[in-house]
Amino acid sequence: MAHGLVRRESVETEMHKSEDQSKTFVYTKKRGYDVTRNPYLNKGMAFSLEERLQLGIHGLLPPCFISQDVQLLRVLKNYDMKRDDLDRYVFLMGLQDRNEKLFYRVLTSDIERFMPIVYTPTVGLACQQYGLTFRRPSTHAHQTIPCPVSIFYAVCVTDGERILGLGDLGCYGMGIPVGKLALYTACGGMPPQQCLPVMLDVGTDNEELLKDPFYIGLRHKRVRGQAYDDLLDEFIKAVSDRYGMDCLIQFEDFANVNAFRLLSKYRNKYCTFNDDIQGTAAVAVAGLLAALRITKSKMCDHTIVFQGAGEAAMGIAELITMAMEKEGLTKDECVKKIWMVDSKGLIVKGRDQLTHEKKRYAHEHAQMKKLEDVVKDLKPTAIIGVAAIPGAFTEQIIRDMASFNERPIIFALSNPTSKAECTAEQCYTLTQGRGIFASGSPFDPVTLPDGRKFYPGQGNNAYIFPGVGLGVTACAIRHITEEIFLTTAEAVADLVTEKDLAEGRLYPPLCSIRDVSLKLAVKIMEYAYEHNMATLYPEPADKEAYVRSLIYGTEYEEFAVDSYRWPEDTMTFQSCKL
Repeated sequence: MAHGLVRRESVETEMHKSEDQSKTFVYTKKRGYDVTRNPYLNKGMAFSLEERLQLGIHGLLPPCFISQDVQLLRVLKNYDMKRDDLDRYVFLMGLQDRNEKLFYRVLTSDIERFMPIVYTPTVGLACQQYGLTFRRPSTHAHQTIPCPVSIFYAVCVTDGERILGLGDLGCYGMGIPVGKLALYTACGGMPPQQCLPVMLDVGTDNEELLKDPFYIGLRHKRVRGQAYDDLLDEFIKAVSDRYGMDCLIQFEDFANVNAFRLLSKYRNKYCTFNDDIQGTAAVAVAGLLAALRITKSKMCDHTIVFQGAGEAAMGIAELITMAMEKEGLTKDECVKKIWMVDSKGLIVKGRDQLTHEKKRYAHEHAQMKKLEDVVKDLKPTAIIGVAAIPGAFTEQIIRDMASFNERPIIFALSNPTSKAECTAEQCYTLTQGRGIFASGSPFDPVTLPDGRKFYPGQGNNAYIFPGVGLGVTACAIRHITEEIFLTTAEAVADLVTEKDLAEGRLYPPLCSIRDVSLKLAVKIMEYAYEHNMATLYPEPADKEAYVRSLIYGTEYEEFAVDSYRWPEDTMTFQSCKL
């Protein structure tokens, strides 16, 4: 069964530009409660008197007229009164259900403050508590694909088997695609009515959930094998048939056993990518490319050890080899510079039961069980944690990295924060400020005893997937190649300033992320037309202007109200205006 949260209006609602193109007007046949209960149409107390009368909602609202600016202040005041991050998450999701424009106005007012709530790390806790926080479908209609709605340009889908570093959360994993697509809009500017989050509910192997009276999904073990593959085939085909071959399908938080093969199966047939493999790879490589400006070296000068050998590690390793090849090394030479440690120790040739993906990075070496021993022996210049093992980068490992590297590169990329391999403070303190650090979840700035202050770089996929989604859909790319992700990584690294690097940042400040996404989209469009990948013609002459024209605005549109003569006995109302 496929559950989709549909946030799209029917043909009863249309949007039109005014003759001078300066304003957008909304035309709708909906009236009364249908307007005030619809998050796409609802403006709360910001409806004008004319709109209230024409839409039949004047008696449904308090008589006061309030601007969106005042509404924002009211939301922020209520937000500050919440006792913890889970309460704040529930509050914001409730706002999204009531008033879409205001929700995104709040997010974009301070994306650095709100992104950790609507996405990592709080979304992980929200998924674990989804049975408690789930309120009602309301305007989110759970439907079987294909949905009887207008065109979607981006679909984010999960089966809930590997949610962040938390494992199988089944239907509770729905919070991930919902959060991802909220960032498509907040960080990338894609209109929310063009985005569809989907949960493919095939059951769960999590015994605790199967016994949980609040669990909202199907209560049976996961469907696997041919039946599972048939469902995926049917889903992918239905989306593409209904919404077009250029509809972007983002795979999110599938288990390793399915993630690689599904990507390989669909990537050359449909417009799809796996964010855990390719999005994580792009943001990690962007951080490494920025770090190279600090170490004054090339990618091919480095030896890299991964803690973890799953989707993220393989994706990052693949993109690193592409970057090294670009510098002149052969593929075999690139692969030899990358080592991986999984739950059984160092991946070496001759080890039993290695997957196809792992065999590629199995080198001739004695077997070693502990990461500490691996680091001591191989003396890597960079270590990257993507196994969701909290504290995996021990004090000894960090000190060793600092002993044989002037500027050790230490990336603790596992999410949520509770699964991070080390903290920013541990890295900077144990390396006396010489460590080059990035993490998957946010960490507060760190001040060392000598007064130096560092702002840890957050290697969040939000730097990648919103811009990729915007760029791919803007020019109707039908197949997303690895080169697009390398191009994206290079573009993000180029946006990091020398001042950012001096402060410890390997990524642009989150407050600039919408501008980052815009620039990425333009770069992707340029690459797509240069390599004959785009299907949108004629080619826009000014690509930046074209992308800007697609960006979702959080300001309220005016409702087009017909001019009519009020009856002489019409009652007048006194209203205040803020």
